[in-house]
Amino acid sequence: MMTSLYLTKIRQRFPRPRLNDARAAMTQELDTMRPLIQPGDSIAIAVGSRGIANIATIVKTVVDFVKAQSAAPFIIPAMGSHGGGTAEGQAGVLASYGITGATMGAPVRSSLDVVEIPAPGFPNRVFMDRYAYESDGVILINRVKVHTDFHGPYESGLVKMSVIGLGKHRQALEIHSFGVYGLRERIPPTAQRIFETGKVLFGVALVENAYDETMVVKALRAGDIMREEPSLLDVARANMPRLPVDNLDILIIDRMGKDISGAGIDPNIIGRNRIRGEPEPDHPHIKAVTVHDLTDATHGNACGTGLADVVTRRLFDKTDLTITNENIVTSSFLERGNIPVIAPTDAQAYTWALRSCSSPAGSVVPVEACVARIRDTLHLSELYVSRAVLDEIVGRVDIEVLGEPVTMFSTDGVLVNGEW
Repeated sequence: MMTSLYLTKIRQRFPRPRLNDARAAMTQELDTMRPLIQPGDSIAIAVGSRGIANIATIVKTVVDFVKAQSAAPFIIPAMGSHGGGTAEGQAGVLASYGITGATMGAPVRSSLDVVEIPAPGFPNRVFMDRYAYESDGVILINRVKVHTDFHGPYESGLVKMSVIGLGKHRQALEIHSFGVYGLRERIPPTAQRIFETGKVLFGVALVENAYDETMVVKALRAGDIMREEPSLLDVARANMPRLPVDNLDILIIDRMGKDISGAGIDPNIIGRNRIRGEPEPDHPHIKAVTVHDLTDATHGNACGTGLADVVTRRLFDKTDLTITNENIVTSSFLERGNIPVIAPTDAQAYTWALRSCSSPAGSVVPVEACVARIRDTLHLSELYVSRAVLDEIVGRVDIEVLGEPVTMFSTDGVLVNGEW
């Protein structure tokens, strides 16, 4: 018998600083970089695979800026092992974001060929994309945000992109061979060595608010990136979205993917890390997590299923194991690639998750369960919650109740009422 589930839609209000005209703000920032580009220069624009609001518009703005200096821009994917760790796959990731030679007015040159940069005394080797190395200069574009694997002064941003992004699959394997130590301790000096080559002209750092909107655009010369990025990371951390409560029996996640988070599901949101030797987040505390689908933009990459307890057959059938395994093995965080229990329907996933929430006091009574349903871990302004959760948060100034309880499953066990 299918377990029924009725949840109420709510809206969370987060602080919402944002740029009304991100393109204008970006144009103003780029103007300060004009002296770095000379007529006739061949300029590589490095673009990653992380979800960035209006990424195609941002890249086109940079392309147009370079052209306005009478220089010749081209675009390179800067994304380590993503796209299955292949040149074709990485070009495909950019194309899925609307970034192609035709749309940008600049060629996309995707290759895994790298040049090794001398780094005397380094325990790790240092690489750079050959197209980037042979250009007259590189411009980095990336979002600065809290990382999904580790925490430190430099997490996701221009510093990391200059290493693992520009260094392609070869550099990703090199850094990840050191585990989390490589990410936290080896990326900063490796980035510094790359900046010392003079190949990177500047970077465009983007920070987004809790609504996935651009709130900061900052153009930084290569020599300023190491100094300035930590403060941008602080801004990003202060403006992260979050769940409305710290304790849940079940979290239902409609979809996951690499465009949502580097880990598919953001560990900072669900309170699970699952990297051997690394501490688990202090909060939130969630007994069971179900995930029901993959985004189209993840291209079958189901990296992060190991953070869930139950997934659906629909999600599993969309998984490209070749692409997923390449990403997982490169990262060395194998537990995140574990395949959870696979449920035939959405409703069955929830039922099995509910059964796992027993305690010494006995099984959780369904009508008393603390349940939340979210679209994904990037979008948390609107979500569905059970009566037990609603009773805890009703009356808070940051919470708006949007309607009456509605059923979550159709008669054939499919998730419904997912209007986000």
